[in-house]
Amino acid sequence: MRIKIQACGVCGSDVLTKEGTWPGIQYPRVPGHEVAGVIDKVGAGVSTWKNGQRVGVGWHGGQDNTCPSCRRGDFRNCSNLKIPGISYDGGYQQYMIAPVEALAAVPEGLTDTEAAPLLCAGITTYNALRHSGAMPGDLVAVLGVGGLGHLGIQFANKFGYKVVAIGRGSESAALAKKLGASVYVDNQVTNPVEALQKLGGAQVILATAPSSKAMSGLFDGLGPNGKLMVIGVTFDPLEVKPVQLISGSRTIQGWAAVRQRIPRTHCGLLN
Repeated sequence: MRIKIQACGVCGSDVLTKEGTWPGIQYPRVPGHEVAGVIDKVGAGVSTWKNGQRVGVGWHGGQDNTCPSCRRGDFRNCSNLKIPGISYDGGYQQYMIAPVEALAAVPEGLTDTEAAPLLCAGITTYNALRHSGAMPGDLVAVLGVGGLGHLGIQFANKFGYKVVAIGRGSESAALAKKLGASVYVDNQVTNPVEALQKLGGAQVILATAPSSKAMSGLFDGLGPNGKLMVIGVTFDPLEVKPVQLISGSRTIQGWAAVRQRIPRTHCGLLN
């Protein structure tokens, strides 16, 4: 599919293309994986899309549909996953070519600039929370009030969670509460682990800040059966002791910004 670009969000992961840190990346390469545009040319054999249709392309840039993960509907773990801006040229240009599997329809109610960030930051935070196991009324902490975190706070609020936003400095407090956080913790002046435990411990910590040190340091803020959902990309190791996992039966899970088969219990929700 040839897509005429209308807007492309800027994601921190674009640095993987810029610095060449993604294994096997080949140059020249155009970054950009938060794309909103219109179909300029439909490829041969494609019948489900049409010229002029509004579409988006995110981090999930196509799957092979044949590997064991794809055959289970687990497209995010495709053995041959393609990523716009890494596997092929992305959205920092006027036109791009993308596999049909990468396309998502964009509703008329969203502008291009609103839709573009949802293709990566939006779907990452939404699906991570949706699969976190948290229930309405649970305490959910969002680490970081940046590109991922500001969306995570909004989604968490709409899911009915009690939301605690954790950031650096007091300047993010007003924004975090405007977006739906009940509590803002400035980790430069307040111990966030103590703050979370005073509230009963978090059922989920959505770690959006790309800091392994910050994620590791917040782990003990989880309550019993709590889960650290890691979506902030960093190459440094997490430092969590086995006893921290065993105590309270707590877990760590990573989540990527890709589409997958929708379970029956979630039919009708965004994916």
